[in-house]
Amino acid sequence: MKAYVFPGQASQFEGMGKDLYEQSELARDLFEEANSILGFRISDVMFEGSAEDLKETKITQPAVFLHAYIKARLAGDAFQPEAVAGHSLGEFSALVAADALDFKDGLELVYRRALAMQKACEMTEGTMAAILGSEDELVEQICAEIEDIVVPANYNCPGQLVISGTVTGVEAAVEKLKEAGALRTIMLAVGGAFHSPLMQPAQEELKMAIEQTHFRNPRCPIYQNVNATAEINAQIIQGNLIKQLTAPVRWTQTMKNMINDGVSEFIEVGGTGKVLRGFVKKVDRHFPASSL
Repeated sequence: MKAYVFPGQASQFEGMGKDLYEQSELARDLFEEANSILGFRISDVMFEGSAEDLKETKITQPAVFLHAYIKARLAGDAFQPEAVAGHSLGEFSALVAADALDFKDGLELVYRRALAMQKACEMTEGTMAAILGSEDELVEQICAEIEDIVVPANYNCPGQLVISGTVTGVEAAVEKLKEAGALRTIMLAVGGAFHSPLMQPAQEELKMAIEQTHFRNPRCPIYQNVNATAEINAQIIQGNLIKQLTAPVRWTQTMKNMINDGVSEFIEVGGTGKVLRGFVKKVDRHFPASSL
């Protein structure tokens, strides 16, 4: 069984999509449609913007979504997923690629999500840190012991878990994890505490937009971040998507569940094409993983 997986924020790169625009009329049409929907020329920022320009949340999220969607569309009839999944923001790309959402609705939701998250970041200062070489259970236990807000946010692969919360909460957890033998800890250069309770204001704002958007049953199962299990019911998918902003991304569990359910090949769609492939190899190095 073939599964397509879609990366999230931090998979952007300078000049992303420019080659697609130059080589394909379909890509040009889709970029121009996106420019019209958003009300500004995101294509110009993607093609000519600096790394700093592309790191701005309101640019990053629609850019990563758009790049992945266009790549899937350019594959044409060769794009025949039997399962899909997306890492955080990538879940929106996966939903549109699996026909659960129209392109316009998906792009508008992603842009609303980006603006709402940016606003939440400005309300309360937060940060994130990657913890390498610790058992998930130990990271969970230490986060629970900290008085300030700090929670597991991204279960990326075995031995790599990202934590998220207030600056003091994350720093305190990092110190305790170092003492407990974490192989390495890395404070991440992010604008806020994604997938933590600090994103509650953004979740409330996005909830209204998601509830007003029409969802269909996807053409293949989607493994969602909040529960890491296959879903095909549009109403359940919609509810899980609302929870996503404050819940952890259970990517390790997602990969394991997909393999247990019969996925034999993973294909990454969008971004640099390397991030999620690397996570697959950490879960099980015997599984073929490529990029579209």
